[in-house]
Amino acid sequence: MTSTSVAGGTSARPRGRRIRPEDARSNNRRLVLQALHREDGLSRADIARATGLSQVTISDLVAELVDDGLVVESGPGRRTGPGAPSRALALARTARNIVAVSISSGDTFEGVVVDLAGTPLARDIVERRGATGAEALALLGDLVERLIARAEAPVLGVGVSTPGVVDGSGTVRESSHLAWTDVRLRDLLAARTGLPVVVANGLNAAGIGELSQGRLDHDLLLVRIGAGVGAAVIVNGAVVHGRNWTAGELGHVVVTEGSGPVCACGRTGCLEAWLSVPKLEARLAGAADAGAAARVRHEAGACLGIALAPLVATLGLTDVVLSGPAHLLDGILIDAAREAIGSRVLPIVFDDLVVRRTESDGDLRLSGAAALVLSGTLGLT
Repeated sequence: MTSTSVAGGTSARPRGRRIRPEDARSNNRRLVLQALHREDGLSRADIARATGLSQVTISDLVAELVDDGLVVESGPGRRTGPGAPSRALALARTARNIVAVSISSGDTFEGVVVDLAGTPLARDIVERRGATGAEALALLGDLVERLIARAEAPVLGVGVSTPGVVDGSGTVRESSHLAWTDVRLRDLLAARTGLPVVVANGLNAAGIGELSQGRLDHDLLLVRIGAGVGAAVIVNGAVVHGRNWTAGELGHVVVTEGSGPVCACGRTGCLEAWLSVPKLEARLAGAADAGAAARVRHEAGACLGIALAPLVATLGLTDVVLSGPAHLLDGILIDAAREAIGSRVLPIVFDDLVVRRTESDGDLRLSGAAALVLSGTLGLT
């Protein structure tokens, strides 16, 4: 099983590799930035206590970060003893920008420029109009360059969320939506822009986007319900990719063997046939009354719970988040999914489980793409 941390690297550490002084310094620099990312107003002594680094090391790193414009002294800090208070430090959140682009499963490319706090500074949307292959690549490259030109500070990097199977090298192995096969998207955009580039599958980017709204070190199963059904699996803050980078393909798990609606894949009873937005809306439209509509929603939610219960039990997940139309998912459907999971796992597994709809109103894929750049370049999560 392959997993990738929020920073975008594989979770395994190379065996026998010596830690070079420059690696240790880079790691210490990230620790300082991470401490300030989580809490502004810390003093040098506060950071030393939080990171375990010596005050001499902290003073040296802070001086470097101030020179780089990434950290500012924001005024007197907290008084912890006699004498003048130490100087408070803060991350300079407007000192760098990030470009994030989301290629939707519809027909648009959407991009945004954000600062280190995630505040949007510029936005652009391109209609794909059916473009695929090299034409779609050209549209994407042009969009990225326009966004870079609109940045208000030096750009840390570019994050791209795309449909399809994306491996650890940022290569889109296959995207039928865009007619891309083995497209080295990270390398192509890096060569064009001269910037670090992170490329992620759209669902995984959305999962990281959801995590970026809160704790980034816990477990999460994000289920996206739209034209199809798919999931991002995140354990201890790391995306689980699985064999061939295809983890999370829930849509064609059969949940009602031998019965139920026929799926586009040709089988009967797949989760996608029960739960995808077009299929669910069609059954609701055919419901004779409110009672029948409630049964349709309950049935779909129960099918979702049947598919999720083994994952919840196997991975010990604590947070299941549904992303999709609120008018379809809220209420009966989520309640039915929770009930179905609870009836299939041990109480100790279910006690701490939260099943909810995403609380974010924005595009999780964009925020996830930006979070991946922030983590990969500065180590901030």
